[in-house]
Amino acid sequence: MSDHRFNVLFLCTGNSARSILAESILRKDGGGRFQSFSAGSTPKGAVHPLALRTLEHMGYPADGMRSKSWLEFAAPDAPVMDFVFTVCDNAAGEACPIWPGQPMTAHWDIEDPAAAEGSELEKQAAFVTAFRYLRNRIATFVNLPLRSIDKLSLGTKLREIGRSEGATDLAPKAG
Repeated sequence: MSDHRFNVLFLCTGNSARSILAESILRKDGGGRFQSFSAGSTPKGAVHPLALRTLEHMGYPADGMRSKSWLEFAAPDAPVMDFVFTVCDNAAGEACPIWPGQPMTAHWDIEDPAAAEGSELEKQAAFVTAFRYLRNRIATFVNLPLRSIDKLSLGTKLREIGRSEGATDLAPKAG
Protein backbone atom coordinates (compact mmCIF):
# COMPACT_ATOMS: atom_id res chain seq x y z
CA MET A 1 0.00 0.00 0.00
CA SER A 2 2.93 2.37 0.58
CA ASP A 3 3.61 2.46 -3.18
CA HIS A 4 0.07 3.65 -3.98
CA ARG A 5 0.02 6.90 -5.93
CA PHE A 6 -3.12 8.96 -5.55
CA ASN A 7 -4.82 10.02 -8.79
CA VAL A 8 -6.06 13.61 -8.71
CA LEU A 9 -8.23 15.30 -11.34
CA PHE A 10 -8.61 19.09 -11.50
CA LEU A 11 -11.73 20.25 -13.35
CA CYS A 12 -12.65 23.54 -14.89
CA THR A 13 -14.90 24.54 -17.74
CA GLY A 14 -12.32 25.34 -20.45
CA ASN A 15 -9.29 23.40 -19.17
CA SER A 16 -7.01 26.12 -20.47
CA ALA A 17 -5.74 27.92 -17.36
CA ARG A 18 -6.59 27.11 -13.70
CA SER A 19 -6.90 23.34 -14.00
CA ILE A 20 -3.74 23.24 -16.15
CA LEU A 21 -1.83 25.23 -13.52
CA ALA A 22 -3.07 22.88 -10.77
CA GLU A 23 -2.11 19.75 -12.73
CA SER A 24 1.44 21.02 -13.18
CA ILE A 25 1.82 22.22 -9.60
CA LEU A 26 0.77 18.87 -8.14
CA ARG A 27 2.95 17.03 -10.66
CA LYS A 28 6.01 18.86 -9.29
CA ASP A 29 5.10 19.41 -5.64
CA GLY A 30 3.42 16.06 -4.99
CA GLY A 31 6.66 14.33 -4.13
CA GLY A 32 5.91 11.38 -6.41
CA ARG A 33 2.87 10.43 -4.30
CA PHE A 34 0.35 11.80 -6.80
CA GLN A 35 -0.50 11.47 -10.44
CA SER A 36 -2.22 14.66 -11.58
CA PHE A 37 -4.66 15.26 -14.41
CA SER A 38 -6.85 18.11 -15.61
CA ALA A 39 -9.90 18.36 -17.82
CA GLY A 40 -12.82 20.59 -18.71
CA SER A 41 -16.53 20.23 -19.25
CA THR A 42 -16.25 22.33 -22.42
CA PRO A 43 -12.52 22.34 -23.22
CA LYS A 44 -11.15 25.27 -25.21
CA GLY A 45 -8.94 22.93 -27.21
CA ALA A 46 -5.76 24.86 -26.40
CA VAL A 47 -3.89 25.82 -23.26
CA HIS A 48 -3.79 29.58 -22.63
CA PRO A 49 -0.30 30.87 -23.57
CA LEU A 50 -0.02 32.82 -20.30
CA ALA A 51 -0.67 29.63 -18.32
CA LEU A 52 2.27 27.98 -20.05
CA ARG A 53 4.45 31.07 -19.64
CA THR A 54 3.58 31.29 -15.93
CA LEU A 55 4.46 27.62 -15.36
CA GLU A 56 7.77 28.00 -17.16
CA HIS A 57 8.59 31.23 -15.31
CA MET A 58 7.86 29.59 -11.93
CA GLY A 59 9.90 26.50 -12.78
CA TYR A 60 6.98 24.08 -13.22
CA PRO A 61 6.50 21.55 -16.03
CA ALA A 62 4.53 22.79 -19.03
CA ASP A 63 5.39 19.97 -21.42
CA GLY A 64 2.54 17.80 -22.59
CA MET A 65 -0.17 20.08 -21.23
CA ARG A 66 -3.31 19.99 -23.34
CA SER A 67 -6.92 21.07 -23.08
CA LYS A 68 -9.15 17.98 -22.91
CA SER A 69 -12.66 16.87 -22.03
CA TRP A 70 -13.54 15.39 -18.69
CA LEU A 71 -15.19 12.56 -20.63
CA GLU A 72 -11.68 11.11 -21.14
CA PHE A 73 -11.62 10.41 -17.41
CA ALA A 74 -15.11 8.92 -17.26
CA ALA A 75 -14.23 6.26 -19.86
CA PRO A 76 -13.93 2.62 -18.71
CA ASP A 77 -10.17 2.51 -19.39
CA ALA A 78 -9.42 5.81 -17.60
CA PRO A 79 -7.40 5.90 -14.39
CA VAL A 80 -9.58 5.62 -11.28
CA MET A 81 -9.48 8.94 -9.43
CA ASP A 82 -8.91 9.22 -5.69
CA PHE A 83 -9.66 12.96 -5.66
CA VAL A 84 -11.56 15.32 -7.98
CA PHE A 85 -11.31 19.08 -7.40
CA THR A 86 -13.26 21.71 -9.29
CA VAL A 87 -11.34 24.98 -9.57
CA CYS A 88 -14.09 27.14 -11.07
CA ASP A 89 -17.68 27.87 -10.13
CA ASN A 90 -19.04 26.90 -13.55
CA ALA A 91 -17.63 23.36 -13.41
CA ALA A 92 -18.81 22.97 -9.81
CA GLY A 93 -22.38 23.70 -10.83
CA GLU A 94 -22.45 21.36 -13.82
CA ALA A 95 -23.61 17.76 -13.80
CA CYS A 96 -20.36 15.82 -13.70
CA PRO A 97 -19.88 12.35 -15.08
CA ILE A 98 -20.00 9.49 -12.61
CA TRP A 99 -16.42 8.91 -11.53
CA PRO A 100 -15.47 5.26 -11.01
CA GLY A 101 -14.12 4.50 -7.55
CA GLN A 102 -16.10 7.19 -5.69
CA PRO A 103 -13.31 9.77 -5.35
CA MET A 104 -13.26 12.41 -2.65
CA THR A 105 -14.38 15.73 -4.12
CA ALA A 106 -14.12 19.38 -3.17
CA HIS A 107 -14.59 22.79 -4.75
CA TRP A 108 -11.51 25.04 -4.80
CA ASP A 109 -12.71 28.06 -6.79
CA ILE A 110 -10.01 30.36 -8.12
CA GLU A 111 -10.72 33.54 -10.07
CA ASP A 112 -10.24 32.93 -13.79
CA PRO A 113 -6.98 34.56 -14.91
CA ALA A 114 -7.95 34.02 -18.56
CA ALA A 115 -10.81 36.49 -18.03
CA ALA A 116 -8.47 39.23 -16.78
CA GLU A 117 -8.63 42.49 -18.69
CA GLY A 118 -6.14 45.28 -18.99
CA SER A 119 -2.52 45.48 -20.02
CA GLU A 120 -0.35 42.44 -20.72
CA LEU A 121 1.30 43.01 -17.32
CA GLU A 122 -2.09 42.99 -15.55
CA LYS A 123 -3.04 39.77 -17.33
CA GLN A 124 0.28 38.17 -16.34
CA ALA A 125 -0.32 39.26 -12.74
CA ALA A 126 -3.72 37.51 -12.77
CA PHE A 127 -2.04 34.25 -13.82
CA VAL A 128 0.65 34.59 -11.14
CA THR A 129 -2.04 35.22 -8.51
CA ALA A 130 -4.02 32.15 -9.60
CA PHE A 131 -0.81 30.10 -9.60
CA ARG A 132 0.06 31.19 -6.05
CA TYR A 133 -3.42 30.46 -4.69
CA LEU A 134 -3.41 27.04 -6.30
CA ARG A 135 0.10 26.28 -5.10
CA ASN A 136 -0.85 27.23 -1.53
CA ARG A 137 -3.92 24.99 -1.61
CA ILE A 138 -2.01 22.10 -3.14
CA ALA A 139 0.76 22.50 -0.55
CA THR A 140 -1.84 22.13 2.20
CA PHE A 141 -3.39 19.13 0.42
CA VAL A 142 -0.12 17.22 -0.07
CA ASN A 143 0.71 17.68 3.61
CA LEU A 144 -2.51 16.04 4.82
CA PRO A 145 -2.08 12.59 6.40
CA LEU A 146 -3.99 10.94 3.53
CA ARG A 147 -3.21 7.36 4.58
CA SER A 148 -4.30 7.77 8.18
CA ILE A 149 -7.11 10.33 8.27
CA ASP A 150 -10.72 9.14 8.32
CA LYS A 151 -12.90 9.96 5.31
CA LEU A 152 -15.19 12.38 7.15
CA SER A 153 -12.27 14.41 8.51
CA LEU A 154 -10.54 14.33 5.15
CA GLY A 155 -13.67 15.67 3.43
CA THR A 156 -13.83 18.50 5.95
CA LYS A 157 -10.15 19.36 5.41
CA LEU A 158 -10.57 19.33 1.61
CA ARG A 159 -13.50 21.76 1.84
CA GLU A 160 -11.52 24.00 4.22
CA ILE A 161 -8.70 24.16 1.69
CA GLY A 162 -11.22 25.37 -0.88
CA ARG A 163 -12.27 28.21 1.41
CA SER A 164 -8.72 29.40 1.99
CA GLU A 165 -7.52 32.56 0.33
CA GLY A 166 -4.05 31.20 -0.36
CA ALA A 167 -2.51 34.01 1.61
CA THR A 168 0.82 32.31 2.29
CA ASP A 169 3.28 33.70 -0.23
CA LEU A 170 5.48 30.85 -1.43
CA ALA A 171 6.92 32.75 -4.36
CA PRO A 172 10.69 32.76 -4.81
CA LYS A 173 12.24 35.90 -3.36
CA ALA A 174 14.02 38.24 -5.73
CA GLY A 175 17.68 39.05 -5.34
